[in-house]
Amino acid sequence: MKEKLLLTQELHTTLAEIKNTTTNILERANRSITLCRNLLRKFKMDIFVDGFQSEEEEINFFKNVKQIPLKELIYFSEVRSFEIQFPKANIGRQRKFIKKKINKLNRFFLYNMDFGQYVDSGASHFDKEYYTRDLLDSYHITTSKFYFQDPDFFTPRDMLLGKLKAYHRFIIYLENRLFKLENSLNGKTIIDPTNKLHWPYSNTDYVELLYALCLRGLGKQDNQSIMQVSKKLQQLFDFEPKDIYKTYQDIKNRKNSRTLFLDQLSTSLIIEMDKSEA
Repeated sequence: MKEKLLLTQELHTTLAEIKNTTTNILERANRSITLCRNLLRKFKMDIFVDGFQSEEEEINFFKNVKQIPLKELIYFSEVRSFEIQFPKANIGRQRKFIKKKINKLNRFFLYNMDFGQYVDSGASHFDKEYYTRDLLDSYHITTSKFYFQDPDFFTPRDMLLGKLKAYHRFIIYLENRLFKLENSLNGKTIIDPTNKLHWPYSNTDYVELLYALCLRGLGKQDNQSIMQVSKKLQQLFDFEPKDIYKTYQDIKNRKNSRTLFLDQLSTSLIIEMDKSEA
């Protein structure tokens, strides 16, 4: 398993290099797809030869390790398909095309709402049923897009998990495209929302700030949920949060300060104010 983790780290590094050296989105997508396919092919061969030492190892692979190249493969495949089909002229048609794609993704999230909540909550009580291969015939594939999946390399829900993760990212990509298009229509100066700020803090810090902002009213006017607000913040920060609901429960169970990050922000601001008045 350590070797597989090293390979996923190498994948992240190479994907970042491709992003930094490639300006054409189709070229970037094609190179990324090839890279992810090759890694998944290697994973499949390794499993065929070595198998797994335990049920826990199998669950970890299909729930976490395999997801790294799988979600990138799905994301870049969707991006490539979108860009190839994107209307070359007529801004009205282009806007309609983007909105149609976004609506399709929203229907996917609605259809798979129960599984999405299971994933977002950080639950694990169905992991054996979802992420081991023994029950593939008992838990049927929920989408007609994949008529056959290799029973040696797929579980009842690992593909669906990959699609959930990839589609969350893809919908941000589409919203960015729509943002640029609509601002160009209005003659406004376009600020590229893909130029994100690096998030230098922890996942727990992010969740603490997210909940504080939402409870203070951020997103309330548009009736947006915690997850919807988080997706907007991800357009600003170069950060993908994990297990938001579970992390929030961990924050609530802290023995000392339950607002540690907010306390640190407040302290830093007060110190700077005191310095300026000295």
